[in-house]
This record gives sequence, structure tokens and C-alpha cells, in this order.
Amino acid sequence: MQELQGIAVSPGVAIGEALVVDNEGFRIPRRFLARDAVESELERLDKAIAAARKEIAHNRDAVSEELGKKYGAIFEAHLLMLEDSQLHGELEQMIRQRHYSPEYAVSRTLRRYAKVFEKLESRYLAQRANDIFDIEKRLLRHLLGRRREGLGHLTSPAVVLAHNLTPSETANLSREFCLGFVTEVGGLGSHTAIVAEALEIPAVVGTGPFLSEVSGGDLVIIDGDKGLVILHPDEETVARYRHEAEEIRTLAAQLETLRDLPAETNDGVRIKIFGNIEFPYEVDHCINRGADGIGLYRTEFLYLGADSEPDEEVHYQAYCRVAKTMGKRWVTIRTFDMGADKVAHLPDPQDERNPFLGLRSIRLALRNLPMFRVQLRAILRASVLGNVQIMFPLVSTLLELRQAKMVLADVMEDLEERGIAFNRDIPVGMMVEVPAAVMMLDHFTDEVDFLSIGTNDLIQYTLAVDRSNKDVVGLYNASDPAVLRLIDMALEMGAKKSVPVNLCGQMSGNPVYTMLLLGMGLRQFSVTPAAIPEIKKICRSVSIEDCLKVAQRARTMENARDIRSYLKEELRRHVPELGQ
Repeated sequence: MQELQGIAVSPGVAIGEALVVDNEGFRIPRRFLARDAVESELERLDKAIAAARKEIAHNRDAVSEELGKKYGAIFEAHLLMLEDSQLHGELEQMIRQRHYSPEYAVSRTLRRYAKVFEKLESRYLAQRANDIFDIEKRLLRHLLGRRREGLGHLTSPAVVLAHNLTPSETANLSREFCLGFVTEVGGLGSHTAIVAEALEIPAVVGTGPFLSEVSGGDLVIIDGDKGLVILHPDEETVARYRHEAEEIRTLAAQLETLRDLPAETNDGVRIKIFGNIEFPYEVDHCINRGADGIGLYRTEFLYLGADSEPDEEVHYQAYCRVAKTMGKRWVTIRTFDMGADKVAHLPDPQDERNPFLGLRSIRLALRNLPMFRVQLRAILRASVLGNVQIMFPLVSTLLELRQAKMVLADVMEDLEERGIAFNRDIPVGMMVEVPAAVMMLDHFTDEVDFLSIGTNDLIQYTLAVDRSNKDVVGLYNASDPAVLRLIDMALEMGAKKSVPVNLCGQMSGNPVYTMLLLGMGLRQFSVTPAAIPEIKKICRSVSIEDCLKVAQRARTMENARDIRSYLKEELRRHVPELGQ
């Protein structure tokens, strides 16, 4: 058994067979053969070995001629490994006796060989593991050919293990068969993490290299609450996690009874709990869990993974579905919040060394006005179908906000001239995600109808932590006193100017922070659909007086660790079933 510590990005427990996706996008399946298919599959393996041998020999000759025999000897070593009789014997035995597919036999055998080399003290010999991985990839290329199935076409339950998954790859995961996923890289608050929450599947990222330790079909456990991944778990561990998964299901069933009840504290204060959504179908999840509306409709999914810019009709149809389903409940549509490096139809930025500080979000929109106008037109057209409001992301200066509002006014004028219906009085808000916005909030509140605190970015920019960098992600902490002071300031200014303030980052859906945020004055939470019942349960279990005491005590503490420990204690004391 082997335990890996990563970053928890989507809660829950998943137990299942591994489906390994290597760096080249190969799915390495565990597939058993029918008895009468063994001979034909052995023949297919022989052909793959012959093709790989021919390829390596060609590379050896080309390199020897160009650079000398010394360099060609690298490929000679690959040939010797590939022609090894012991390797052939093991592969044939796995296929004949265990009825493994050639792909699985190749992957399992060569990865076992590679592990032996990796454990050797000699650095030179340890590096030979890379040669074995190279041979594995060559053989898989020839075995799989073009039969590289997308992750959206899973046909049986599996835990997906990959070096990395793009947001679009994550979005295309089969919701029916993908039990959860783990990636070697990645961090908190990334689009991949956000999509995992939207799919409501356990996910852990940033574990570091581990794919060489596991083969397709091996049993894996994902603990999406603790960020733990367990390879080859023993029976006792499997039993413990199966029990834990059952407890989670039982609690979820109990919380379902709160669906039609208001989120009202013991002392009668009504709290609004909205849903964060990424895809139109999630609106049904929000309805089913009793959401008061949509507090954040992320629209990036329309762009991510698309080869061309989505046209106005594509936008309009996506917004229509949500606005119509929510009826009179508010739907807050955020304009696209992504970097130029994520938009396929735009030229790559020339000097984007740090995308988080570069051309993204409202900056990107104001630099690409035709693209911005297309989205604004679609939102305005959809605004007559329900209670729609519009929100601009990553606003850091008054000039940016005013420019965005001018573009919106211009689009309104254009629609009016064409006789196209829209809500002239559509509420306009902004995300509060950078310290600069908090500092100038007394001016911003004169120009917006509502505010939404985006803690994912606010934490990152306040603490100067790249949330996708596993080496510093430990510093990315919502409990940090500096972050809490900024949230305090935003809530205080909103109350002073009578501007409603929502909080829509991951912090909002974490039960540990609910009492603190209520005590700081927050009355609107926007969370993933799956988190709605838990946050509602806490609101209905506490009084504002209790929460004020929690906030006052937390304000006196000097470090994030003490604050978080204290908040966990208070959660356990007031709502024991959620404070485990």
C-alpha cells in the first residue's frame, strides 16, 4: 500500500479501478481476453514489437550517422531490452495464463521493471527507468494505434489517473462512469478543480509523479476531503473507506430534507444561499437542492476547448436555459474570466510569463471588444427571460469598470436600434478579487448594484501565492488574518453603502468558515450545488449572536493555523455531524 498527499479540490470518497492516462494521452486499460482471442492478441503483440524494433533501429542508424556511434548506442540498448527473451516470456505468460490484454501486460510488466531501476542507488542505473518508459510508450503507440478513446467515452466505472487534465478534458469526463480523478500537477482554484466540483466527483491534484507506480486496473482510493490518494490499499483500508463513503451518503440523505426549508438562523435572520454553476445542466442541481438563485454563472466553458469563438446564438442558448429554469430567482452571469493563453482563436500573448498577472478577465475583454460585445448582447437578450444580472470579473481600477459599463451601454443602444428586447435596468455588479478593489471600494460602491467577493483570487493576490504551484500552495490559506481583514472591509463598506455583498469563492462553500462569515456580516453565500445542503444546515443550527462571538475571537488571532483550528472546534460544537 502506498499513500500520496496531494491537494484536495473536490470532496468525497472514490474507490475503484485505475484508468491511467499517460503524458501522451494514452488510456492504458485493464482488459481481459476471451479464451479464443489469445492467439490473435499474441500475434498483435508480436507485430507491435516488430514495428517498434524497426523504428528503434532506424533511429539508431540515423543518429549514428549524424552524431556518431556513441549516441546511436542509446537506441542499441533499447533494442536489446526489447529483444530480451525474459521480457517476451513474461508478456506471453500474462496473455496466455491470465488473459490480460497486450496493452495491460506491456504496461504492468515494463512499469515493474522501471521501478526496480528507480530504486537503485546508482544514479546512472536509476536513469535507465526512462529508457523502459520510452519502450513502453513505443509499444503502446503501436498497440493502440488510433484507438485512443476520449475520457468522455468510458464504458465502466473507473478512477482516472493522469499527469494533468485540461479544463475541457475534465469537462468531458463521463459523469456516469468517472468515479473521481487524480493528477500529478495542478492546484487549488484552477478551472480543472472548479469543473471537478461542478461534476461532483472526488478529485485530488498536485500529488507529484506517481503514474509509474500504478497500472490500469489497480485498485485506488481517492479521499477528496483530505487530499489523499491510496494506491494498492489493503483490505482494512478499503473497508474503512467504504464505511466512510456510506456515512457520507447517509448524511447527504438526511440533508436532503432541508431542500424546501429556508436558510434561517435560530434567531430568525434569513440567509440567501445561491449556487455556483459552470454548465447549464447544473441549474437542475441547484433547483433540486433548494438554491435561492444562481450567484455565479461562470461562462468560460463556452470558450475552453473550443476551436473557434462561440457565436452569439451559442451564448444565448446557454443563458436561456438557466434563466428560464430559475424563473423569478436571480441569475448572476459573469462575463468570461480567463487568460488570453486559454482562448484558442486568439493569438498567444507574446510576454505572458505569469498569466495570473497578465492579460485576463476584464482586461482581456476590453482588449477584444468584438468578442466582449458578442457575450454582452447574448446576456442582454436573455435578460427578458428571468431575473438576470451581469457581473464583471477581476476589476482592479475604476477606469476598467467604467469602460466595461460604457461597452455595455453601447451594446444596449445597438439592441434598442434593432428593436431587440432586453432589460434596460439590468443590475450590474463586479467581482472583488484584488486588494486594490477592496481599498477603493468606497468609490466602486457608487457605481455598481452589487458586489461579489471572489476569495480564490483574493487569497492568491493578497498572499502572493500561485495557487497552482504545489511548492507554495501550503501558504494559500483562507484563514489568513490579512485575507479576513480584507473580507471584513468589503462587507463593512457594502453595508455602509447599502450595496448587497455576496461571497462566491471556494471559502463560501467550506463549512469551516460559515459561522465566521455570518459573524462578519455576510448574508449571501454562493456555493457549488453539492455544498448547498451543508451550508443551509449550519445556518439553521446557529444564531447570529453565536457567530458574532466566533468572528470577534478570530479577529484577535495572529495566524491562519490557530484561526482554522478554532473554527473547526466551533463547527464541531454547534453542528457535530458536519464537524468530523
